Amino acid sequence: MSGTKQAKAFGTHAADKPLEALAIERRSALQHDVEIEILYCGVCHSDLHQARNDWRGTTYPCVPGHEIVGKVTAVGTHVTKFKVGDLAAIGCMVDSCRECEQCKNDLEQFCDASPTYTYNSPDKHLGGQTFGGYSENIVVDEHFVLSVPNNLDLAATAPLLCAGITTYSPLKHWKVGPGSKVGVVGIGGLGHMAVKLAKAMGAYVVAFTTSASKTEEAKRLGADEAVVSTDKEAMKKHGKSLHVVLDTVAAVHDVNMYLNLLKLDGALVLVGLPESALPVQPFNIVSNRRIFTGSSIGGIAETQEMLNFCSEHNIVADIELIDIQHINEGYERMLKGDVRYRFVIDMASLKR
Repeated sequence: MSGTKQAKAFGTHAADKPLEALAIERRSALQHDVEIEILYCGVCHSDLHQARNDWRGTTYPCVPGHEIVGKVTAVGTHVTKFKVGDLAAIGCMVDSCRECEQCKNDLEQFCDASPTYTYNSPDKHLGGQTFGGYSENIVVDEHFVLSVPNNLDLAATAPLLCAGITTYSPLKHWKVGPGSKVGVVGIGGLGHMAVKLAKAMGAYVVAFTTSASKTEEAKRLGADEAVVSTDKEAMKKHGKSLHVVLDTVAAVHDVNMYLNLLKLDGALVLVGLPESALPVQPFNIVSNRRIFTGSSIGGIAETQEMLNFCSEHNIVADIELIDIQHINEGYERMLKGDVRYRFVIDMASLKR
């Protein structure tokens, strides 16, 4: 075990308990480690699910947070990519086996042994579980640390580390670009990033929402068209016309209506995580050789590529900045969809 030091954090001791101030142990920087003072941490829907044990796998105490932006405060003796004072970021992973085929192909998110997630994963160094970004600092091997472009707003950059890469990775995998017609289902934390990224890649973007009030907002974000999905005539207009549909909805919904919008060999890519199964009518995929698939974040190299792309196109998330003391209220608002489009915690509030 390495040396440790105590850090201030916010977390919960049980699924039915609110998040509150607590102290955690962080390892001292090892030879390949980077220590980061956390300036901002985005609030992901999965933070809420983990804190409340909705996925039945949470170990307590739980300190969420995997959309981390900060400043380097110390580096190990063998670190070559970072120096004290650099801006740095951490996403959803802090380690992997690095030996399997996926890891060697820069696909650490699909590591055969499972990645070490930023929180609620076994901690290889200290035992117990990893603690996330709702804390004053974090220590991570430099391979899993990302460089933050200087021209981006730091607070609004934080959600790129999950919402950004979760939508960027499938758009790249399905070769979205000029000439592509892309549908985005749901205009929330993931969906608003999908619209911005697909548009910047050169695609014609159609946003689908159940809320008529969000159609103008979708266009503001960059969508060429916005369709209310309950309008059957409007949906019919786009039948067999889309190359890719990115489905960001985390609730149970009818995916068949979106499968029917796909061209020959088109793909419906699920990035939202509904709690229950989504029924698929076989004829909707057999017809026109359609693909119903999914995607999960991205590898470290691709995440850095995404940050650089966002820097080039001046893309960040639309955020609401909150103090850590308001995180429980933020969770309740998030459940109601009362955020446009991502909460980000100003971690300076942890010291108040």
